[in-house]
Amino acid sequence: MKIVVTGASGYIGRHVVNELLNNGHKVIAVDIVNNGINPKAQYSNVDIFAGDLDVYGKLGEPDVCIHLAWKDGFVHNSKAHMDYLSSHYRFLCNMIDGGCKRISVMGTMHEIGFWEGKIDQNTPCNPLSQYGIAKNALRQSLLLYAKDKDVNIYWLRAYYILGDDVKNHSIFTKILQAAEEGKNEFPFTSGQAKYDFIEVDELAKQIAKTSTQDEYTGIINVCSGNPISLADRVESFLKEKGLNIKLAYGAFPDREYDSKIVYGDSTIIEKIMKKC
Repeated sequence: MKIVVTGASGYIGRHVVNELLNNGHKVIAVDIVNNGINPKAQYSNVDIFAGDLDVYGKLGEPDVCIHLAWKDGFVHNSKAHMDYLSSHYRFLCNMIDGGCKRISVMGTMHEIGFWEGKIDQNTPCNPLSQYGIAKNALRQSLLLYAKDKDVNIYWLRAYYILGDDVKNHSIFTKILQAAEEGKNEFPFTSGQAKYDFIEVDELAKQIAKTSTQDEYTGIINVCSGNPISLADRVESFLKEKGLNIKLAYGAFPDREYDSKIVYGDSTIIEKIMKKC
């Protein structure tokens, strides 16, 4: 297939581009910069937020659009989330109206807000951050717009992503930075909250496979389905990397919008990965 990937130079985008290329697809990598994008992909700096009605044509009339581009994704209360919301919506609508038959968009567990337990496609949403609010609004608007149109919409709801940690902005990145600075202690929360962790390379595989099949559409959890406490995962990370840093438990309070245990229902993604 010919596949457009927006945000192709981003943390997740680079891995998705590589996975698609490995699977034999032609990739059009879209971003404002060409940093770290596999040279086997065709790079494009088309402004997807310009409101161009012919953006589908200018991107080469792809079979699939995987929309990963998102400003300040790691800054949950950035103003950019709401500032760019309408631009994301217009771009995706223009791609649909142009003729793109498969639209795949990166979602987030933060659409849900505070929730304890397993999340599936019917879990109610009450987002508690600007990031979650914007993603939730985009999902609702996009699914409504596409309801009676000849297009597959894949809303890929992601959870706690790690791996390639130097380029990430997670707690694992901060720990590596602390190690480089020679620190032997790292301020930490209680670490008791349990999350659905997934390596970015595995996430890229799930995104690529889901976006190129037609059997399952709508909200799809891209996840492990296995909740692990933050403390256990970070302690494992320290051992894996051979870091002599101790966690200062309780130095920071747990965020009020983080659930005590939250993980994705992996039923659909497991079926997709087995078939493909």
